[in-house]
Amino acid sequence: MSVIDLITRVDSICRKFDKYDVDKQAELNVSGDDAFARLYAVVEAELDSTIEKAESVASAKNRAAVVAINAEIRRTKARLLDEIPKLQRLAMKKVRGLSREELEARSDLVSALKDRIASVPDGTTTAAQPSSNGGASASTGIKFNSNYDGSFDSDYFQNTEETDRFRQEYEMRKMKQEGLDVIAEGLDTLKDMAHDMNEELERQVPLVDEIDEKVDKASSDLRNTNVRLKDTVNQLRSSRNFCIDIILLCLVLGIAAYLYNVLK
Repeated sequence: MSVIDLITRVDSICRKFDKYDVDKQAELNVSGDDAFARLYAVVEAELDSTIEKAESVASAKNRAAVVAINAEIRRTKARLLDEIPKLQRLAMKKVRGLSREELEARSDLVSALKDRIASVPDGTTTAAQPSSNGGASASTGIKFNSNYDGSFDSDYFQNTEETDRFRQEYEMRKMKQEGLDVIAEGLDTLKDMAHDMNEELERQVPLVDEIDEKVDKASSDLRNTNVRLKDTVNQLRSSRNFCIDIILLCLVLGIAAYLYNVLK
């Protein structure tokens, strides 16, 4: 087993136990809104799955299955390598809560990820053939066969209906992914606009509260003024009615006195 295989297996075991690391889980929760972290996790998970497929090729005995798996590995590697430029762009974006050193380290992570993708065996290199004494080579590294005549099988690079279908599916998914990336950028822009509007509304809250207090005070003053005005009107009305009653009483007494003098 080579050093690269040992490192790959150690990384795989460490990732299996990452869910028990409280500090790392807290960091992942903090970076929930980080597009780089999400895309990096997706690419790394798919790379791990591809590495497992590459390891399963060594135990496969069916040549057709080996060719199909290697073709799928090559397609996956090409798709993952297409994500590297996007990861490099996202690695340069500033993220809230990350220091300058952590942002600079992201470029190294992308470079290391690219090297890991390129190092995945995909069947384009040939392993050592059995020796003349019947022994077989168990090394997974790159070997050169001295008896190799430089030719491949006729069906090694031949396109099949399955590979064409996979290629069409890959192109379709790539187009959909590009559309989703555009939508995601638009959503990020809308999110930033909503955040700015929220901050502006928070700044306007004290002014709105002050206006409400002034309106309440004006309403209270108007209510008190209406009460005082009503009392004043009632007082004026009662005094006016008293004067009218006195005048009417005088008129009645005058008429009664006149009739008394006439009829006497």
